[in-house]
Amino acid sequence: MGGSPYWTVEAVRQVRYHVVSSNGLFDPGNTALLTGCPDAPMSPGDRRLVVIDQNVDTLYGHDVRAYFTTHGIDATIVPLRADEAVKQWDAVSRVVDAMNDFGIDRRREPVLAVGGGVLTDIVGFAASLYRRGTPYIRIPTTLIGLVDAGVGVKTGVNYERGKNRLGTYAPATATFLDRSFLRSLSLRHISNGLAEILKMALIRSEDLFALLESHGAAVRADRLQGTTEDLARASDAIIAESIHLMLEELQPNLWESALERCVDYGHTFSPTLEMHALPELLHGEAVVIDMALTTALATLRGDVSEAQADRIYDVIQALGLPLWNEVLEDPSLLEDALRDTVRHRDGQQRLPLPIGIGRHRFVNDVTSAELRDAARLLGDRAQGYVPSAGTLVPEQVGA
Repeated sequence: MGGSPYWTVEAVRQVRYHVVSSNGLFDPGNTALLTGCPDAPMSPGDRRLVVIDQNVDTLYGHDVRAYFTTHGIDATIVPLRADEAVKQWDAVSRVVDAMNDFGIDRRREPVLAVGGGVLTDIVGFAASLYRRGTPYIRIPTTLIGLVDAGVGVKTGVNYERGKNRLGTYAPATATFLDRSFLRSLSLRHISNGLAEILKMALIRSEDLFALLESHGAAVRADRLQGTTEDLARASDAIIAESIHLMLEELQPNLWESALERCVDYGHTFSPTLEMHALPELLHGEAVVIDMALTTALATLRGDVSEAQADRIYDVIQALGLPLWNEVLEDPSLLEDALRDTVRHRDGQQRLPLPIGIGRHRFVNDVTSAELRDAARLLGDRAQGYVPSAGTLVPEQVGA
């Protein structure tokens, strides 16, 4: 006896979600969406709320509606504008309103999110909040959605100038990967997704880098549709390996309790660069500029040879991605970005840097002077190169 009562509660949350690949997902004869996920089957008479990117709705809305009608699903379709410029709380509120108006049964009626990474982030965030957690299913329609935003557990929206400053960890019940959507994607948005694939290659797999080096430009031009046998093999291998590597890294650290995460490569400076350059840079473009900068930094440190750096820069350009943006001309911006990173990495930089191609290490001693030197080195390399990034275009363009 004596003293106040004291309790300690410990619990473990079990997580299970599915990543299902099926091209032509909304073809009437394709039943993957109905039966492909054992935890979220659909049967005639079921209802579904479907939040769809308004650009995707313009191109594929008829097919989506016809699919649900054919299979006897009572679908309510909600088109939503979803790009980085409107990735804010207001968009989340609109999805919450739609869920509330629908009268969703959160135990049996997962929300479907059909669109790029911005759309799936918004819907996932709204679903995680509504009634403390409503299941949702992602159907990404962009390459970056297929290989990055669609396979992890993070949701979020921007707040003021902070990239994804509001968000949750909320795994989707399932993600359905359908590469046929990429046929109508602009080449710029294909490049945007290839940036995240290149990230995994540079830090984890020299073999994946070699694939991008030998086939990346052709696969990009083909929009990963596999129109020849050689392109089909290359596209399949690039997508499968990048997703495998990403999930291999994410699975043991879904809640990011370990802060040294190699998948943070390219994401130290890019959030600040992206938000300051908005809407000029897409997410993957900002990430690849970060990777180019840190490749220059690793070259100055002797971890990447000049020959390896040249190969990396050549692949970046071959994939239609920028090496440089004028925001790098402001050294204080890079210093601010590093300080912000230290704040959310528990007081340390934990900065992943490449060792050669396909390996990495973490450092905590990058100085402002090094950043300025790396930016100058990259600026010299980028002279005469015209980046592919221009004014922002819709995520989904005409087929």
